[in-house]
This record gives sequence, structure tokens and C-alpha cells, in this order.
Amino acid sequence: MTDERMGKRLWHAVQRLPRGAGIVFRHHRTPLAQRRRLFARLLRLARSRGLVLVRAGEVALPGEMGVHRGTSGAFVTWPVHNRHEARAARRAGAAIAFVSPVFATRSHPGARGLGMARAAALARALPMRRIALGGMDARRFRQSANFDGWAAIDAWLD
Repeated sequence: MTDERMGKRLWHAVQRLPRGAGIVFRHHRTPLAQRRRLFARLLRLARSRGLVLVRAGEVALPGEMGVHRGTSGAFVTWPVHNRHEARAARRAGAAIAFVSPVFATRSHPGARGLGMARAAALARALPMRRIALGGMDARRFRQSANFDGWAAIDAWLD
């Protein structure tokens, strides 16, 4: 997951991703012209490293490989915070569901995490790949079950 808080650390974080991993581009507050340039640069890097780049937000971006929380595009990912969103992910035909927030996170100050037990229960009900998000890191992922992977912002910046 990306956002403006990453700044130039975005490039180091992307270099740390393993081949086959993905990036959800969430630079919503970045002015459109600058957002397009940043996405194009990230797209070149993603392609060269074998990464998937998915766009979040309403504005389509040239070269996008998929869309987060959208119904257009060949590759759809979906946020799942509760059972209602789990049903929406299934209806949308999402390839990946981001179950979150598993733990408290700086991205959503004051929001309570689901906890691993509730997050795992949501994940078990999903027929697509399930990614744990929210306060996740490699150690917490190794201690989890029912997830195919994990996503983060802060963990990639440390």
C-alpha cells in the first residue's frame, strides 16, 4: 500500500518487495499531473521487477494492471473490514481481499483492530486470496493462519 507519507522512501520499499508481490497505489491527495508521473515511474519499476501495480481511487491511470475496490479492470482487489464488505468482494469477483485492520495502525488513528481471531474468521469465508493488513509485519504474518500474504505501509519503511 502506498500513500503520500512514504515520500522518497517509496522507492526503497518497492525495491524490498519480492517478485510476484503487488502494490496498491493510493496517492489520493497528490495533484493529478504529479500522480500520473509518479504512477508511470512506479509502473516501469513494477514491470522490471515482476510486481503487480493496482490503482486505488476513481481516476484511471495509464498502464494500470488492476483496480482496488472497483468493478472495472481485469484484476480487482477489495478491502474487507466486515462481513458486508466480504460479500461485496465476492460479488465484485475480486482476485484478492485485504482483510483489515488486523491490528491498530497509524494509517487509521484511533480505529480498533479486528484482532487475529476475527480477521482469520473473515478470511476463512473468502474464496479468493486473502491478505492481512493493518499493523502487520513479517513476524505477525508468520504467527497468523488463513492468510495468503500480508500488506503494510509502515513495516516497509522501517
